[in-house]
Amino acid sequence: MYQEPKEFRERFDGVELCWFEWGQAKADEDSILLVHATGFHARCWDQTVSHMPNRHVIALDMRGHGRSEDLMPFNWQSFGDDVTAFIRHLNLIRLIGTGHSMGGHSVLQAAVNEPARFSRLVLIDPVILPPEAYSGVNSEHHSWLNNEGEHPVARRKNFFDDAEAMYINFRGRGSFAVWEDKVLDDYCRYGLLPVEEGTGYRLACPPAIEAAIYMGSSGYNVVDRIRGIEMPVKVMRARARDHDRVEMDFSVSPTWDKLASCFKNGKDIHLPELTHFMPMQAPELVAAHILSHAFA
Repeated sequence: MYQEPKEFRERFDGVELCWFEWGQAKADEDSILLVHATGFHARCWDQTVSHMPNRHVIALDMRGHGRSEDLMPFNWQSFGDDVTAFIRHLNLIRLIGTGHSMGGHSVLQAAVNEPARFSRLVLIDPVILPPEAYSGVNSEHHSWLNNEGEHPVARRKNFFDDAEAMYINFRGRGSFAVWEDKVLDDYCRYGLLPVEEGTGYRLACPPAIEAAIYMGSSGYNVVDRIRGIEMPVKVMRARARDHDRVEMDFSVSPTWDKLASCFKNGKDIHLPELTHFMPMQAPELVAAHILSHAFA
């Protein structure tokens, strides 16, 4: 039976982070660390957690997201440093490190920094690009800027009357069309904060912050640092991108298809029937991959 998590807040290396915890650590069982994607928050994992009953699960709100502090810089190395500081400070061990998109990139950085704390990794479309993609000055996101230099995400609707209005706004639209309704409800229910003045709510990850994170997505090459990783690693990839298409499409996989081969014990799991938003589209399947020991 699903139980509501406990909420915690603390400062780690100067930034206040919020996290949620289900259950308690057990001596004979690995704990599960969940780190969300850009623009989302820890409670987007609720439906995945519901399929992992009686497990000790920790889900972290990254800086600039959810209930954590909006403190710059919002770059990919900082996110990895935050996850590293978090697990060090709380002395977390025997972790199944699981991250979606930017969260997968961040969990992998933490595993490189603190490999002894992890038993295995589940990287869900972790936005780790081919090595040559990091040699350029700009990411492909620069090609999507308008004449004023604005990223399309920066122009997203930011203010809503309440979570129901947000749910109605997104349900059935674009990438949200394939989400399970309960996941979309969690995204809206826990993804708003009261505005500082007046009435209504704003997104817990403001569009300007989300856009800045996307702009830096090719700014930190972790590939050269991962070849010494010995723990089992699953790389889950969604449907591949059609390279003839140039428009912005967040539903396809941004992950290098050779990534799993960079690990000593890596396994590539290609799921072309799913979009990049796997935890939102198929939380039960994602939970099964997290719990499964079948890596080989």
